[in-house]
Amino acid sequence: MKNQLALGHMLALAVSVVWGTTYISTKVLLTAFHPVEILIFRFLLAWAVLFLCSPRPLLPKHLKEELPFLCCGLTGLTFYSMLENYALQFSLASTVGLIISSSPMFTALLLWVCRRARRPGSAFFAGFVLAMAGIALISLAEGESFDCDPIGILLSLGSAVCWGGYGVCLEWAHSSSGLSDLQITRKIFFWGLLFTLPFVWGNGLSLELSRFADPVQLGNTVYLGIGASALCFLAWNRASVLIGPIATNVYLYLMPVITVVASVLILQEPVSLLTLAAIVLILTGLMLSQRKSRPRT
Repeated sequence: MKNQLALGHMLALAVSVVWGTTYISTKVLLTAFHPVEILIFRFLLAWAVLFLCSPRPLLPKHLKEELPFLCCGLTGLTFYSMLENYALQFSLASTVGLIISSSPMFTALLLWVCRRARRPGSAFFAGFVLAMAGIALISLAEGESFDCDPIGILLSLGSAVCWGGYGVCLEWAHSSSGLSDLQITRKIFFWGLLFTLPFVWGNGLSLELSRFADPVQLGNTVYLGIGASALCFLAWNRASVLIGPIATNVYLYLMPVITVVASVLILQEPVSLLTLAAIVLILTGLMLSQRKSRPRT
């Protein structure tokens, strides 16, 4: 039992480190790709890898059986990633990473609303207010360290809410399917890819492949598709089974720090005292809310 719990925590930690750098790769790809194109190539590559690992057909007997995977793909892949990628067009990678770090609170709230977890205590709501104050600091910040565009902030918050919905849907998928983690993840990416495809035609995109002649673009796409998508979602889904969705999401608290450090080192994005203050407020609020809402393991 202890080994299983340790494995779950190790998987969640490793995924949070990788996901903390995905904003950087996406920001680099946005110089040559439309946000929808990035998602299509990312999801297609991830699904292909997962399919090769488990090529057995997974045809559902009826729609009700497929509904949990459909909802996971819609919330955790299409909506979450679409809002995140568009937010990066309006805001710095560090800004988007800080705001999306509020995802664990939305996960806990939605699990409670759906009656899959106990009601959060007062510390949870106090932490929520503290973290939102940190996000408000982003919107009020001036100077070069933060991009104050409200569109980017709202898109980032929408992405965080969608990730909270993914936690609920993923728990539903695990409890009702009887499939392996690999098969569940493969199904999720199938639906995520399917729901994203209409945006290609809606934006008049051609998915031109010649851009992959640039090793930087190819390398970042492979990193996002195989590393951050196929492998990380598989590890994240397994961790959610081993230690629970709320305990798993606590590791997202590390992502803002990882993102800020990576954005400074790789993208040379500026950092100031306001950046550090926002990090302190958000991380303190998130950890405070998690301390009381996390179930005992």
